[in-house]
Amino acid sequence: MVVLSVKPLFIILVVFLSLVLAIVLLLPPSPFSQTVLSSNLTLGTSDIWSVRRMVEWRPCKWWLQGHLSALPLENNGYIRVDCYGGLNQMRRDLCDGVGIAHLLNATLVLPKFEVAAYWNESSGFADVFDVEYFIQQMNGFIKVVKELPPEIASKEPFRVDCSKRKGQFDYIETVLPSLLEHHYISITPAMSQRRDRYALYAKASLCQACYSALRLTRSLENKASELLEAIPKPFLSLHLRFEPDMVAYSQCEYSGLSPYSVKAIEAARGDRKPWTGELAHVWRKRGKCPLTPNETAFILQSLSIPTDTNIYLAAGDGLMEIEGLTSVYTNVVTKSSLLSDEDFTRMHGNTKAALDYYVSINSDSYVATYFGNMDKMVAAMRAFKGLYKTLFLSRRAFAEFTSQGFSGKDLMQALWKAHLDDYVMGRGSALPDCFCEFKL
Repeated sequence: MVVLSVKPLFIILVVFLSLVLAIVLLLPPSPFSQTVLSSNLTLGTSDIWSVRRMVEWRPCKWWLQGHLSALPLENNGYIRVDCYGGLNQMRRDLCDGVGIAHLLNATLVLPKFEVAAYWNESSGFADVFDVEYFIQQMNGFIKVVKELPPEIASKEPFRVDCSKRKGQFDYIETVLPSLLEHHYISITPAMSQRRDRYALYAKASLCQACYSALRLTRSLENKASELLEAIPKPFLSLHLRFEPDMVAYSQCEYSGLSPYSVKAIEAARGDRKPWTGELAHVWRKRGKCPLTPNETAFILQSLSIPTDTNIYLAAGDGLMEIEGLTSVYTNVVTKSSLLSDEDFTRMHGNTKAALDYYVSINSDSYVATYFGNMDKMVAAMRAFKGLYKTLFLSRRAFAEFTSQGFSGKDLMQALWKAHLDDYVMGRGSALPDCFCEFKL
């Protein structure tokens, strides 16, 4: 009797298990379950840096191979690059100016850095960068001089508007005639430069200037080294942008901010009123809204970065809502907490930014919440040094998933997948003008 009763039960069990297996195999995979199967990693088992990359950006061979061609014996005159904005924006303009000067066969005069109250800035090029080293490293790429010939030194340069110039032929057709006529001109390269339109020798000069020739002054580099040594190791450098002017410029609105932050943002808005209604949703989903410190902490947790990680906060003055980060990640240090009061108060905007830049390119890992000039420069220099633990947090992915109603663990899993794909494919890790894609 016992044997007869077990057989049907056994057959039923086998049939049931077969049906379950068939259903599992036939079901389509969840879009948030595919976390790069080759890595065998899922949320919570390891951090983002443990994933095997498929692509890296490395300096292009045509740049590293040398000068490409000898400089002409005679040049067409002198060019000074006038640089405006923050340190890394000025650095970008200088690099573009070097390429333009080579295009036009001109001698480069040391650049002029803007003196700006807005940036708490009065330091010039020589206060931040080693002039002699810059001239030495550019030898063979382009001629650089500290002083002009006597017949030109007493004159102000002729100002040439380059706001609409894009590529090689624009400069040759419209800027070169002014250089030949006046022999000494000043330019500010357009933000939307088409460096891919430069001749290869001019691009090589640009790359050499950006990544090999700009070294901090000895005193500033010593101070940056002291700061680097003082940070507990290993550490992650986090570039966080949530200052009143940044939020005001973005034209985004946020709920749950402190009264102090709301007041600071309103004071900085001016005529830039925030988007409202459907336009506000579209703007945010396009990734235009800076991440708050609280949102940043959430994404870092989604990437399985431990909450006891040592974090150096690379940020400007006036950062708001910082408790949203430090309440989760408790080992956060800043310039002001590690430098003496005398050192910190004596520094201007450029020198403070130079410290952040130096620490960030030498950190164990680097995470940016924005995609500004500093982030691009740091990511490219880290690639130049072979440091690939670099990631840009995706404001667009965060906005897209939250607008779809994702929250909690589901939101974490979706963010993990989005950032994992970026990291594996090396997206945004270097400037393509000087770096070439290398498949691993």
